[in-house]
Amino acid sequence: MNMFPPSEVVSLVSSRRRKTNKVRHPTATSTSATKRVLPMSFLTTRHDRYRAGVLPSCLGGHCPTMGQHHIKDKVETMAVTQRPQDKLRTPKPLKKAARIILPWPLNLYQTAIGKKWVMGLTGLGLVGFVVAHMIGNLHLYEGQIAVAEYAHSLRTIADGLLPETAVLWVLRLGLISMFGLHIHSAVTLTRMNQVANSAYQAPRDYAKANFASRTTRITGLIIAVFVIWHLADLTWGFTDGFMGWQGDGFNHGDPLWNVDQSMSNIVIALWYMIATVAVAVHLFHGIGSAFTSIGINSPKITPLVKPLAAGIAGLILVGNLLFPIMVQAGVLEADTPADIHQLIEDGFPHGENE
Repeated sequence: MNMFPPSEVVSLVSSRRRKTNKVRHPTATSTSATKRVLPMSFLTTRHDRYRAGVLPSCLGGHCPTMGQHHIKDKVETMAVTQRPQDKLRTPKPLKKAARIILPWPLNLYQTAIGKKWVMGLTGLGLVGFVVAHMIGNLHLYEGQIAVAEYAHSLRTIADGLLPETAVLWVLRLGLISMFGLHIHSAVTLTRMNQVANSAYQAPRDYAKANFASRTTRITGLIIAVFVIWHLADLTWGFTDGFMGWQGDGFNHGDPLWNVDQSMSNIVIALWYMIATVAVAVHLFHGIGSAFTSIGINSPKITPLVKPLAAGIAGLILVGNLLFPIMVQAGVLEADTPADIHQLIEDGFPHGENE
């Protein structure tokens, strides 16, 4: 016996069907999804609805109207539920500039790996020069004539076979090339990192970073300025008479006299000390990075790199700091400028002025 009139059964089932539609599409905003009038065939079994062809087309039915409504509800649901953070971040378009493809092996330098190789090799070459330069400057402790003789020997390498200062200028050009390539590779690598796809950018992790690695760019800039000053001060003599910093004048070929006249000024002495500290800090980080850049990072070698870098940096720090300190203390001094031309003619006789 039927307990409810047919009209109440229809309204009851229709309300249940509307609730089911709301559950299936909880975020849909379309009014047609909630106000749709369902056909009476939905009151029968699922098999009957399938045979009647009123099942949504996505479930195998053949009613185009139901299929269209279902697709519309699905599209509206996706539009509502999709959040802005779910969308993939579109990277900023890069400015494409005219790029010249160099022939092999020069084209290797156009890649990040090639630049790191160049930066590492030139860095190690510059480390060797800094060590050799400091060892050569130890002749300052031998006296004015001894260090002048050493300076003259550098200008006359392969004397008789090549013109005077020819080999020295080859070494200078090689040093300038290494210095320029080292700076250029560092700047271009930094630029490549800045214009890289931001979608792959990760936050900085300073877990393994130290003071030397964080200040590499600052110490590099200090070294670049110092090299220009050092050449102008003790090689070219351009600072002669500049604000009274060169004392009694620059004497070409007389290293001890020039060092004494320059570093006797406390401002210049402090500037050399600051630059020496910057060089040591830069070398401590640079030596380890250079070995990594060129692929020398085996389990047997890697533990030795950091002590090696610390030893070389400490040697450079102590050795070069002593020069301005000794000049200020009066240990390194030259009473009068040496007559270099006369010393060359006499064969650098060692005597009382040493």
